[in-house]
Amino acid sequence: MAETVKVLIPEEEVNERIETLGKKISEDYAGKQVHLICVLKGGVFFMCELAKRISVPVSMDFMSVSSYGDGTSSSGVVKIAKDLDETLEGKDVLVVEDIIDSGRTLFYLLEILKKRGPKSMRLCTLLDKPERRVRDVKVDYVGFNIPDEFVVGYGLDYAQKYRNLPYIGVVEGAE
Repeated sequence: MAETVKVLIPEEEVNERIETLGKKISEDYAGKQVHLICVLKGGVFFMCELAKRISVPVSMDFMSVSSYGDGTSSSGVVKIAKDLDETLEGKDVLVVEDIIDSGRTLFYLLEILKKRGPKSMRLCTLLDKPERRVRDVKVDYVGFNIPDEFVVGYGLDYAQKYRNLPYIGVVEGAE
């Protein structure tokens, strides 16, 4: 059976919600510069769109992390594949994620980043699956709470496919 993608959140809704998040972040960081940290690869689509909608000065950095477990589930123990280029010392940091489910990897990542001396640190995600949470991670800005389904689009992939979809979809018929 060939896989298909069913639209879960249409492009218009995604764009409207990112606009709202950008306004809220701009209000919360009024008079400051916000340093966005993107967790690659999936978060890059969301972070670029979000940054365009933030009216306060923005700087950006990127990191790539992986976590090791039994192959199908994350242990949450983080290995940094690409670290940040800049220091976090004294910066107002906003970590930008595409999706949060168990929270294991992000919990450990945030602990690592906190030790680098940011002035403040908050977390923004496009998609949240709170019922999958096994580690307590405080999410300051949430685009959408979604059901426990495998989603693609807007940076999220299935076997490196579908990242470029302008909406959030659910893969059906995948092996």
